[in-house]
Amino acid sequence: MNGLSVIAFDHKVNRLPRRNQVGGRKIYSRLVWEKAIIGATSCLIPLDRKEGVNCTPNGGLMKNLQISRRTVLKGLGTAIALPWLEAMAPLYSIAAGSEKQSGKPPRRMAFFYVPNGVHMKEWTPRAEGSRFDLPSILQPLAPVRDELLVLTGLTCDKARPNGDGPGDHARAMAAFLTGCQAKKTHGADIRAGVSVDQVCAMALAGQTRFASLELGCDRGLNAGNCDSGYSCAYSNNLSWRTPSTPMSKEVNPRALFDRLFGNGEKRETAASRAKRDLYRKSILDFVADDARRLKARLGSNDQQKLEEYLTGVREIEQRIARTGEPEKGPDGIVRPSGIPQDYAEHIRILEDLLILAFQGDLTRIATFVYANEGSNRSYRMIGVPEGHHDLSHHGGKPEKLEKIRKINHFHMQQFAYFLKKLKSIREGDGTLLDNCMILYGSGNSDGNRHNHDDLPILLVGKGGGTLHTGRHVCYPRNTPLTNLYLAMLERMGVPRDSFGDSTGKLEGL
Repeated sequence: MNGLSVIAFDHKVNRLPRRNQVGGRKIYSRLVWEKAIIGATSCLIPLDRKEGVNCTPNGGLMKNLQISRRTVLKGLGTAIALPWLEAMAPLYSIAAGSEKQSGKPPRRMAFFYVPNGVHMKEWTPRAEGSRFDLPSILQPLAPVRDELLVLTGLTCDKARPNGDGPGDHARAMAAFLTGCQAKKTHGADIRAGVSVDQVCAMALAGQTRFASLELGCDRGLNAGNCDSGYSCAYSNNLSWRTPSTPMSKEVNPRALFDRLFGNGEKRETAASRAKRDLYRKSILDFVADDARRLKARLGSNDQQKLEEYLTGVREIEQRIARTGEPEKGPDGIVRPSGIPQDYAEHIRILEDLLILAFQGDLTRIATFVYANEGSNRSYRMIGVPEGHHDLSHHGGKPEKLEKIRKINHFHMQQFAYFLKKLKSIREGDGTLLDNCMILYGSGNSDGNRHNHDDLPILLVGKGGGTLHTGRHVCYPRNTPLTNLYLAMLERMGVPRDSFGDSTGKLEGL
């Protein structure tokens, strides 16, 4: 039997106990009960508690009453949010069939940015539709091909000069999520636009502990001349809270860990961190009692989910402890800085922390910058000692293009790591990736040409079942990238008539 059905008994409230036979067991109650059937299993639901009792998919009544999505495990300076559990989705609401009532997992949205464009010939699939190929750069995405949309033909017009002359790198990043022309200045009078992540974050404010997270691997300046008269704020920041207020990135995994799992009280968080360092304790030691009590109330499936989640927290905590150059804190204790010297590990620890933030519903909105726009980072670990920006001016030389392809492939491997982890985590009736929309791209197309049309754009995840993935979709030349953002905002429950330089909501997704 598929789906779920509810059969109501005709017992009346406040009558003497009556005996009912269910699954070979005799049930006595003064309450009115419903028999809920899921597949081949069943359990009894008291009608006057219908918002707080759950059936497990493998049969029987859960040991716990309904758990709030906002439940956290607390300890000294510590507050660990929980992943999505079956106990957070009341059965009676599932039977009602409404998405708002059903307790479905929330949708998340994230934007990943890479600088200097890509080697487009090794990026763009030859075939359209569902039978598209994965060119060399996209090969790491093979395990998530069915969750992937390759979008060709989208343009960021406001990254073009439009009369402002040189400065394509600064404009590319400033306009990528805003759809606005950045004011050409390297003074304090910077002006771009509100970015799409912040539009959504402000609309959903209060639903999560953090309205948004801004992550990256390169620190950034918000002053100075970084690109042909453009402020460093433009080429170093992807997210903009207001047209003149960029959102600085968090680059330190240790600081992000403390932020995600601290209780918001600076003094307590510092005391907790000092105690952990001094006695080599885990943050989980401070919430052990809460965790033990919670597990006792959970069904077996939820117990396993919680254990896996807390194990993930501990593994990242241990990785952070092993990385970075030692530094002496104000309490006199020497601790790792938390910033890995290995670039790939730096990216992956931040990605793993973002996954935990999505799992625990600490935030639903994020941006991640692999490197600032115009970055001249060397990639010696993959055999590319030259600077990335220098190579992007390849002049069509095959040896330089091959090195650009290697850099692009390296970035894609890190992105694939993130996506595969999202796909491996069960959530509701699907996976965490199913409930996400993860955009990956650059504000430049070919770094040599500095063109901003036909951008390299990927959209991964099913957006809570609203995206038809596993396709390569081609759009007419100069279709605004911001049209895609309108479509994403609508799926996040934040519909808008326009955004930036949009001309209408992008169809065909």
